[in-house]
Amino acid sequence: MSAATHLPTGAGEAAEDATALLLVEDDEGDALLVADQLEQSLPGGRLLFARTLAEALPMLDAGIDCVLLDLQLPDASGLRAVQEVRSRSPSIPLIVLTGLDDEAAGVAAVSAGAQDYLVKGKVDGGVLARAIRYAIGRRRADEAERALLLAQAQAQEAARLERGLTPTPMIAGSGTWVASCYRPGRRRALLGGDFYDAVATPDGNLRLLVGDVCGHGADEAAIGACLRSAWRALALACDGLAETIPILQEILEHEKHLPSLFATLCTLEILPATAATRVIRAGHPAPIVISGDEVSGFDDSVGDAAIGVGATSWSERVFDLPSEWALLLYTDGIIEGRVGTGSERLGEAGLHRLVAERIRRKPAWRDDPHALLDELVAGAEELNGGPLVDDVAMILIGPRQVSTTGP
Repeated sequence: MSAATHLPTGAGEAAEDATALLLVEDDEGDALLVADQLEQSLPGGRLLFARTLAEALPMLDAGIDCVLLDLQLPDASGLRAVQEVRSRSPSIPLIVLTGLDDEAAGVAAVSAGAQDYLVKGKVDGGVLARAIRYAIGRRRADEAERALLLAQAQAQEAARLERGLTPTPMIAGSGTWVASCYRPGRRRALLGGDFYDAVATPDGNLRLLVGDVCGHGADEAAIGACLRSAWRALALACDGLAETIPILQEILEHEKHLPSLFATLCTLEILPATAATRVIRAGHPAPIVISGDEVSGFDDSVGDAAIGVGATSWSERVFDLPSEWALLLYTDGIIEGRVGTGSERLGEAGLHRLVAERIRRKPAWRDDPHALLDELVAGAEELNGGPLVDDVAMILIGPRQVSTTGP
């Protein structure tokens, strides 16, 4: 018997849609019987033959839709044959063929991973074809269910990571408002490594953080969540802002899975009593200062090195806050968006222009600062000609207005 037989094609059935079957059977008479049965009951199929398990295993990679496996082969018998096929191709539907006096072996084979078993001499072509279709359908249903469960697990993991990367700010009683925004880039449905946080310290000051772990994926997001959580604890416990950065670098060095992994961050402390702020930048863009309808940066310096690249010190700069101030901290996902179809990027200056345009268009933007952040992302995406490639995290803070006319 030849190694492959093409069964008659049904009317209107495309050749590429034909069911590919592999019959592993050393008895030529039994093999001919199966071929004759399928010729009538499974038109359009393609039947391949193998006499031994060693001959069959390499054929499993040839786009086989279902395997019909005799349990008594010259080089393998019983469950060993099932286990070998399952080990080589776990997802291919498998139907075992048993003798009249070996039905118990068929039941054991199903427990070992086969979809069904058939007793030789007790099945006709219709039963055989239905068993094949059922095995293929059940395997596809199982794969779809596993894919759904995996997607649900990934969504739950993303939700847990998001809570770690983008927590609720701890600023109650500080006399300030905070708005925040996180948008995943189009490269993936899950989170990246961008993070932010804000806390009010026991002495009445405010500390903010925004950061970005280089790279994309669950590992980077987990490291970002770890750094963010550690920063909150340090921000509440340490006297000086500068004390937090070396500790964060030590944590990153311990947790990172790649030697080249690093993180950029900007952290600042607002001192309401003196209307000043202390800022430390580790390879990160400078915050944006809003005063009335004017927009500016803190200074033109490039900042210090990112954490995780071997730096040992980071400088702290002090700036006076203007009247009616607000501060915007952001990750570079928004400024790396393109402007038009060329190579020009939005950049920090472009983001400054976007902010200025929006606050001048809506003088009462402080009544809904979250809307301002949404408009900034929408504006950057419009200039980019579509969704931004990288993640975007932003946090915006300002003082609450004290009413002089009543509550």
